Amino acid sequence: MNNEKKEIAWNPWHGCTKISEGCRNCYVYRQDEMYGSAISSNICRKTADFNLPIKKKRNGDYKIESKQVIPTCFTSDFFLNDADLWRDDCWKMIKQRQDCYFYFFTKRIDRFYQCIPDDWQDGYENVAIGCTVENQQAADYRLPIFLQAPIKYRLIIAAPILEQIDLTKYLSSKIQEVSVGGESGGKARICYYDWILNIRSQCIKQNIAFTFHQTGANFVKDGKHYNIRRCYQKQQARKANIDFQPK
Repeated sequence: MNNEKKEIAWNPWHGCTKISEGCRNCYVYRQDEMYGSAISSNICRKTADFNLPIKKKRNGDYKIESKQVIPTCFTSDFFLNDADLWRDDCWKMIKQRQDCYFYFFTKRIDRFYQCIPDDWQDGYENVAIGCTVENQQAADYRLPIFLQAPIKYRLIIAAPILEQIDLTKYLSSKIQEVSVGGESGGKARICYYDWILNIRSQCIKQNIAFTFHQTGANFVKDGKHYNIRRCYQKQQARKANIDFQPK
């Protein structure tokens, strides 16, 4: 599902309910507060971009061109129960745009079978799902469910990583990539570089792609503590140059 075109985000709904430690300092809540949102962040509501994938230009062409990569529902959770009434329409749009690639991350993989369309079978070819885990407890609960679910493209997202996590027994050919990152924001919990390197080693041993996508704001490397501004967190992760691609 790699594509050189710039990604176009699609957030069909906004707002989410916190369910785990990884949600404590959620960036959605923080951004809503920053921009003075009049509606509580834990109230889910449809957005004006609900039908973005099928919007058309005056000439009848889709506004989103073919072969675009579309990050989906990044200001909520695609499996959020409050969005159950709207999700079927989203699946129809995703199926209609089989010429594009959609991916979303979820902390609610235990709702998988309640949230997939009737014709899902072993998964849509144009959909990748990332299961988010922030600590060992979350990994041990969510990943066995994730691995058993019929999904074409699976990613493990260890973010915000809050402790050292052993993913060894969950890394197999069913996993296409593991991505790891620290927590952002003024209340960010510490991310230790050693945790990142440990997961990287696990991935290399299993020949699975690894990405270090974000340092987080509160970062410790080689015994030194760094407060990293939001605008530099992805950049500093890239500078580490530790991403791994299978041969």
